[in-house]
Amino acid sequence: MPAAEVAAQGSGPAASRAGTIELGGEVSAVRLGFGAMRLPGVWGAPNDPQQARRLLRRVIRRHCQRSLELLRLERIDLLQLHTVDPAVPIEESVGAIVDLRGEGKVRMIGVSNVSVEELERARAVGEIASVQNRYNLGDRGSEDVLAVCEGVGIAFLPWFPLGSGALAGAGELQVVASAHGATAAQVAIAWLLQRSPVLLPIPGTASIAHLEENTAAAGLRLSAEELGRLSSSVGHPRA
Repeated sequence: MPAAEVAAQGSGPAASRAGTIELGGEVSAVRLGFGAMRLPGVWGAPNDPQQARRLLRRVIRRHCQRSLELLRLERIDLLQLHTVDPAVPIEESVGAIVDLRGEGKVRMIGVSNVSVEELERARAVGEIASVQNRYNLGDRGSEDVLAVCEGVGIAFLPWFPLGSGALAGAGELQVVASAHGATAAQVAIAWLLQRSPVLLPIPGTASIAHLEENTAAAGLRLSAEELGRLSSSVGHPRA
């Protein structure tokens, strides 16, 4: 489905507390979306397939309907280039999407898993509305890409925002979570939301309970001291 649809709709009223971000200066999106990679088993089969199906009916149905409406209009709001083909210059891949935009079939263009150099090459070909790179509290290897996005107003969609649950064992994360009566996952999402106004986390889950837990993180506010402690003690920027 068009990524912008998931991001723009969020996961319900609770998600709206995360605030909004402008995509390409054209679309206002809620800064907390839903990652669907766990539903089809990309990261492994869901522990409870029936619950995953119930979640799919609850959340993704309306986005599919919206996508169908967009398809009838022959335009996708945000077309994300999900990976850079090492055998194809990024200029060619983005250029093909620019052509589709010129035909009125695509409204905005996004790129994924890019370096700063690749992002700049893509921007030289066409306007980039979003970047989707791996980024979370424990893995900040795309810090330089985030800095570029902040500087020019590009939305940054961090995938793997919870590190597949690996962050839950971080001691400082647990301390902060306990202080707020929250979960480690909620604190990790709140850290992302407060780390930068261009970040739009898309945590994935196959559980309705976890979906509601994740969206509740939009209302969690960490102090500057807590943000600093987490940034310095949990994980480290990856070279």
